[in-house]
Amino acid sequence: METEYRFSRSSEQLRVADDLRDLYSTAGILIVDAQGHGIIPAKIASTVHDTFQALMLTELDRYGKTTPGLFENLNLRLAQSLTARNALGLSETEQTREIATMMYGEVHPEGNFRFANFGHPPPLVFSAKCSRLLPVNDDHMAQFLALGLQLPADHPDRRRYFSMNLRKRRIRSDDISEITLINPGDILILYTDGVYDGSDPEARQSLEAILQQHQQDPARDICAALMEFALQQDELLRANGDEALIDDKTVFVVKRT
Repeated sequence: METEYRFSRSSEQLRVADDLRDLYSTAGILIVDAQGHGIIPAKIASTVHDTFQALMLTELDRYGKTTPGLFENLNLRLAQSLTARNALGLSETEQTREIATMMYGEVHPEGNFRFANFGHPPPLVFSAKCSRLLPVNDDHMAQFLALGLQLPADHPDRRRYFSMNLRKRRIRSDDISEITLINPGDILILYTDGVYDGSDPEARQSLEAILQQHQQDPARDICAALMEFALQQDELLRANGDEALIDDKTVFVVKRT
């Protein structure tokens, strides 16, 4: 039995080592948006970041890659914070403003972007061949509620935490969505709702026009152009007396070469 155990552990370590080698050609992207302003949202964003870093180190050490368990554990950690705030007597309306949306994805050399989405606006994909934003079918993308708001029905301690509703099961590998940048020049845009909320058709047309104008530029310049557009929208909000609608902004651009 000792010999078989050592052989099994050795085989597992070799598999982890093989998976770790793939990380040299894989880029991970994490975007977190804590809703609201002030100390509590800043603390929530810091909690997500620090917890994610710690869980990722454990994932790589144990598996050599990211697994759905990372997202389930991160979601549970935020559920703990939400439950603690609930115990302080805050109203449900206040709590929903003090949550965090998150998207984490990994870009692979073949142009595949595999990601998990917790309440975040969906990615945008600009086709270099068609010179336009492609429609993204959300029906084929798993999207979970913001972090901490939804627990799986099969979690043994689910009654200890606040949960808006229960998922039928825990996150699996087939819940990880995938987008492929097929042609050279294709562009993937990740963002927060301070730039685009993912639903305004006029704003989408404006973003598409910017991408058409800058599609030959490097990713850094495309990102700067999109951010400049977002800042111009802020000026319009200020002019109309709608400063309360101004939100934090993040833009991340991936361009296939």
